Amino acid sequence: MPTVNSILVTGVAGYIGSVLVRQLLDKGYKVIGLDRLMYGGESLLGVYNYPNFEFIKGDIRKKEDLIKVVDKIDAVVHLAAIVGDPACTKQPEVARNTNWDGSKLLFDLCEKRENIENFIFASTCSTYGKMDGNTCVNEDSPLNPVSLYAELKVKFEKYLLKSNTRKDFTPTALRFSTVYGISPRMRFDLTVNEFVRELAFNRKLLIYGEQFWRSYCHVEDIARACFLVLESEPNKVNHEAFGVGDTKENYQKKMIVDELLKTYPEGEIKYVQKDEDPRGYRVDFSKIKDVLGYSITKRVSDGIKELSKILSNGLLPDPFNKKYKNI
Repeated sequence: MPTVNSILVTGVAGYIGSVLVRQLLDKGYKVIGLDRLMYGGESLLGVYNYPNFEFIKGDIRKKEDLIKVVDKIDAVVHLAAIVGDPACTKQPEVARNTNWDGSKLLFDLCEKRENIENFIFASTCSTYGKMDGNTCVNEDSPLNPVSLYAELKVKFEKYLLKSNTRKDFTPTALRFSTVYGISPRMRFDLTVNEFVRELAFNRKLLIYGEQFWRSYCHVEDIARACFLVLESEPNKVNHEAFGVGDTKENYQKKMIVDELLKTYPEGEIKYVQKDEDPRGYRVDFSKIKDVLGYSITKRVSDGIKELSKILSNGLLPDPFNKKYKNI
């Protein structure tokens, strides 16, 4: 059994955080959720009254907000960030203050607290940038960020992995694949989710650069990787980076479309030629599988089916509402 009992989840109301908090509560952990509620807090209504859940509205950029929680916890899953290239481009100073300054403030406070054992940082496979599509990159490959979002993730990841911390403090960086699937804080500005929505409502789907590669992972499997690290032996995860995904789940956009057409055979697709994409990579996820025994439970085809069902059943009456985007 893990020694960790009480976990701080920053960005708890977000797309991944609102899934993770439910998984942690189901496994018997106590969770303190910290979020400044940029996109509202409706995603937490289903867990708000759980006896093992405490919500604190706060900002990781403010030391006084962090002081309220760091003495109450054993571990941190740090998800809070300005997420995605468009959002960071739109608010570059907020992105820098949050993704770098706020993250560093949180990390430094936690490292000084002897009660805190684990610090898990949500990084991204976007840190790989543009790679040769014929080869797979992994945790030993050079990082080549091509956006402010990725640059800030690389900057903090390096700070975390090179940190000289106390012996019983275990920092870990998780490089998430491009996420998809159903979440209490739903998003439709993510590739798979957006593609399904367009075809579900009989819209023409425009595909830019169908030949470029990305890795994909369901939001539930992304969240599972977080508590897997919490439950792993410290020597396996201490100052380590892990890609989160499955090597078989690398797709070109056209391959995703091929999966979509199995559900929407009459879907209208238009390919727009694009020879340059700032990002393109295939990832080998052997490390997390071999070291931690991680495996995914859902594939892109499963995500397409579940998204199609919620849209056809009308669970989201207006999936084009701007609240389902990060910008």
